[in-house]
Amino acid sequence: MRIVPSGEILGARIEDVDLSAPLTDGEFRTVLRALGEHGVLCFPDQHIDVAAFAAFGRRFGTLEINVANMFHEPDFPEVMILSNMTRDGKPIGLGDAGQGWHTDMSYSREIALANILHAQRVPHRDGAPLGDTQFRNMHAAYDTLPQDLKRSLEGRTATHDFAKFWDMMRARPGSARPPLTEEQRRRKPPVSQPIFRIHPITGRRVLYANPGYTMRIDGMPQDESDAILDFLFAHQAEDRFLYAHHWTENDLLIWDNIGTTHNAVADYRADEPRYMRRVQVMATLDYAAMAA
Repeated sequence: MRIVPSGEILGARIEDVDLSAPLTDGEFRTVLRALGEHGVLCFPDQHIDVAAFAAFGRRFGTLEINVANMFHEPDFPEVMILSNMTRDGKPIGLGDAGQGWHTDMSYSREIALANILHAQRVPHRDGAPLGDTQFRNMHAAYDTLPQDLKRSLEGRTATHDFAKFWDMMRARPGSARPPLTEEQRRRKPPVSQPIFRIHPITGRRVLYANPGYTMRIDGMPQDESDAILDFLFAHQAEDRFLYAHHWTENDLLIWDNIGTTHNAVADYRADEPRYMRRVQVMATLDYAAMAA
């Protein structure tokens, strides 16, 4: 197994490994450390079935079943389908997943360690791949905040709400997302999260606030909260923190969902098919001990 860093703010390729067989304990430790160091890891040319994909995800923690639970692989409710494709005139996957900057599961009391996607179909135009997934480095975003702002926000929390991103996506022209049911909203009520977290692999602080789900800073007047969140969102949006993954079919991509935010670029048409399998790994293990 060979780790090839991207040379950018995030990203590395993990080469010479076949994920159809389980990772050894040593290989897993190496991958976990690399996830903390590089944030986004690509395993190219992985030809694995749904069961092997889910098993790979479970090595990192419990797999979440999405609260919307709209599209998943047969017999694998934890494996969500992200796709713009249709069958008999009906969508076979969630077509607008992740199209806006966010951190998955920041709206949940139990947060996520990682997201994993396996590319089955990648849209192309004029020979170039479409549908990049973009990332921002929240370790670096924290490190470069003004010191007085770090001091004033240390120990503070902010409210995150699942409905914020969902309703924002529903408001887009042509959205097919239904409104959340009362049961879905009840299952994912707003929660408070630390604005700065200690990363479970690196042990360093990260900025844990994102425009997709973060609503307000707790215990602060609304106008002051809005101004600070606007600053935090503009700060993390600076180009120096940006990394983009350009997809190739059979790429398996895992990214750190605590130390990054991400965005799915929707630059492809309905006749340019995209099909991804996805699992969400919850942060349920002692990663510091496992990476040691």
